[in-house]
Amino acid sequence: MSTTHHTPAHLVSSDEIRTRFSRAMSEMYRTEVPQYGTLVELVADINAQVLQADPALQAQMAHSGELPRLDVERHGAIRVGTAQELATLRRLFAVMGMQPVGYYDLSVAGVPVHSTAFRPVTDAALLANPFRVFTSLLRLELIADPALRAQAAAILAQRNIFTPGVLELIAQAEAAGGLDSADADRFVQEALETFRWHSEATVDAATYDALQKSHRLVADVVCFKGPHINHLTPRTLDIDAAQTAMPARGMDAKDVVEGPPRRACPILLRQTSFKALKEAVRFTDAGADRAGAHTARFGEIEQRGVALTHQGRALYDRLLGEVRSMGNAGSAAADYPTRLAQAFAQFPDSHAELRRQGLAFYRYSLTAQGQAQAGDLAADADLEQLLAQGLVQADPITYEDFLPVSAAGIFQSNLGGDEQKHYQAHAAQQAFEADLGAPVLDEIALYAQSQQRSIDAVRAALGAVTA
Repeated sequence: MSTTHHTPAHLVSSDEIRTRFSRAMSEMYRTEVPQYGTLVELVADINAQVLQADPALQAQMAHSGELPRLDVERHGAIRVGTAQELATLRRLFAVMGMQPVGYYDLSVAGVPVHSTAFRPVTDAALLANPFRVFTSLLRLELIADPALRAQAAAILAQRNIFTPGVLELIAQAEAAGGLDSADADRFVQEALETFRWHSEATVDAATYDALQKSHRLVADVVCFKGPHINHLTPRTLDIDAAQTAMPARGMDAKDVVEGPPRRACPILLRQTSFKALKEAVRFTDAGADRAGAHTARFGEIEQRGVALTHQGRALYDRLLGEVRSMGNAGSAAADYPTRLAQAFAQFPDSHAELRRQGLAFYRYSLTAQGQAQAGDLAADADLEQLLAQGLVQADPITYEDFLPVSAAGIFQSNLGGDEQKHYQAHAAQQAFEADLGAPVLDEIALYAQSQQRSIDAVRAALGAVTA
């Protein structure tokens, strides 16, 4: 019997396609931005030192399955200009098992975009490869000059950031439920073209300058053939050590680490970067002897901590707000790290306390001793008592998402110049979801479900033996 469709048995998993794509992207970016290779090597060295010095952390990461994913872990970031571009990216990322999670309003920090993060969402997919792409949509309505706004919209309407091949393969994957290995490789190559750097601008120098005066990020999104990936971020286990070591390897590190202060129990996300590269750009009116320059792409590193509950996140946001509002200097103030550490002294800094106060999420599992005694334990035994007796352990659930103020801080430090910083908060999640063509998932709900699944699994293991 002949059939025009491959049977699902011939299809490779979305996890596999995501891994192939993230590897290919990493290779491409290493070629385009050689310092990224240096950054990856620096992070690998620091991670090896941290794990060697902290056997308990190494054991915990091995138990939770986080150790093997550490070296492959990356997040990228792109910025697009139209609803159609955003909606097509949603379909492209879906082929790789990545869904839109969270809504981020960056206008609150003076950046005219709003964003989501495309990432895997199941526990198994995150362990396989937690590749994420922070994806921002330009908000033309925040450009003050109506003529400039109309010009930017007209320029964006003329471009197509996707190859015909990738559009065909997306449709094929949607119809067949996936791609076979050869088509998956073709998909990766075609999709890479959207993220590649193009040194030819699509506008003349005067248009670029006018858009850049509005906001450098507007020029970055509007004036090029595609949304070039602007950073690819490895995960470090000690961001302070990395920050200190960057200058010795020729990297111009930004002044402060974004996010919470250094803690015994890392929470959420801390990020730093080296300053963006000045890259030669040719405008449409430039002669052979005259090229412009554009600054957008940089190197970033991150340290991820435990995901916080609604209550934990409210405390984080309140403390961060207090620090940033002092003298209205934000993170630019010289004493910012000191003030940050002082404010966060109110945030509990042990996993036992974070758990007890319901501030963070944990994944529960039976220990070897717990498995051995499961037959003697009731399915409704008290979880805290099982933990105290060493029969159950609680591993922190890693925060897989982003922080709007931190993202904006990274953007600002790498765009240079005197940016417009007077946008009000303009959260517009419904408009963003309409452009995206789907609702975004609630990241805190995903962590809560993951925690609950682990509790259910522990109870089922006890119940199954006692039944």
